[in-house]
Amino acid sequence: MPSSAPPEQEPLVLDPTGADPHAEHRALHARGPATRVDVLGVPAWSVSDPALLRALLTSPDVSKDGRAHWPAFAETVQSWPLALWVAVRNMFTSYGADHRRLRRIIAPAFSARRVAAVRPVVERITAGLLDDLAALPPDAPVDLREKLAYPLPVAVIGHLMGVPEERYAHFRAVVDGVFDTTLGREEAAANTGALYVVLDQLIATRRAEPGDDLTSLLLATPDEEGAEPALSHEELRDTLLLVISAGYETTVNVIDQAVHALLTVDGQLDVVRSGQVGWGDVVEETLRHESAVKHLPLRYAVHDIPLPDGRTIARGEAILASYAAANRHPGWHDDADVFDAGRLSKEHLAFGHGVHFCVGAPLARLEVEVCLRLLFARFPGLALDLPAEGLPPFPSLISNGHRNLPVWLHGGALDEEPG
Repeated sequence: MPSSAPPEQEPLVLDPTGADPHAEHRALHARGPATRVDVLGVPAWSVSDPALLRALLTSPDVSKDGRAHWPAFAETVQSWPLALWVAVRNMFTSYGADHRRLRRIIAPAFSARRVAAVRPVVERITAGLLDDLAALPPDAPVDLREKLAYPLPVAVIGHLMGVPEERYAHFRAVVDGVFDTTLGREEAAANTGALYVVLDQLIATRRAEPGDDLTSLLLATPDEEGAEPALSHEELRDTLLLVISAGYETTVNVIDQAVHALLTVDGQLDVVRSGQVGWGDVVEETLRHESAVKHLPLRYAVHDIPLPDGRTIARGEAILASYAAANRHPGWHDDADVFDAGRLSKEHLAFGHGVHFCVGAPLARLEVEVCLRLLFARFPGLALDLPAEGLPPFPSLISNGHRNLPVWLHGGALDEEPG
């Protein structure tokens, strides 16, 4: 028999500026496996218990299709600043057979063969960015988030999608707005409009001049009967948006957080340099310790879902996957708040779980691993320019990084070329 339900609590209002994410994680844990929250005015159930979250992420009773399974959808998208996260038409917001169809179309673009073929491109781009860093004057700190963590995934995703290099800067500017949860409704809507203009231009360019890129591949993919394009224009545009959103800001944050941890947690860089752990271990522990995404909007209950404590997520209610809090849950990992690249179990949910597991996860892992390996080889004396109050977080309840990452490239050690 389920236990009697605990008394209802006022919803926890999630901070749109993400000013103290770890305090928010602890507050979620204290309220149980799932709790009611306010997401910029929208009520939802935040799930921060990893066992419950994994169960819900694999349950047919949980959907990502707000049009079909969220009664508040039509009203909410008219004014909610995060409307883009629930209103796009791609596999991120699809359910059942529709999701299987859309994932089947895009999965070949992220096959093991294609990802392996991108490695030389990632290494070339990273080496060029490190050359640019080495040419900077040595008498001032450098914002590594701005000079390395941002431009690397922008260039990689731009290459993957066939974006002309001269459009990278504008491409980045409009994508940044997708993750800025401090924007008002009108600002967010204007940014969405600008983003779609960029995507429409890209589609038109690749339709006229096909290449060996994701956009051209999707344009050329026929439906199962082989008669029509597999994706409508809206689905194609929103699928490209998904690739950008999943592969850009998230990778920026993992690079940012990994460098920050290696330069602030005593002994961690030493165990990597000694060979006791590999760069892949650093990537996985970073994903666990500081997930690139804190909360990911939204999922919906297809039917009533009973919770372990006797409460019920009612049919049609929204569900928020609180990945960062789940990965730091004290019941999952010993010393969960401690960054330890040598940790035996680095299990995490940073890429999701179940049928919506991130299809681009191998590419993200590759980018971060290459970036860290080449960065610390090129600048062995790298040191963080850490202010007394610490580094301010990026203002978002979704994106989990810092506003900036100031470092001294040489930091007391001679700059050496990698051997």
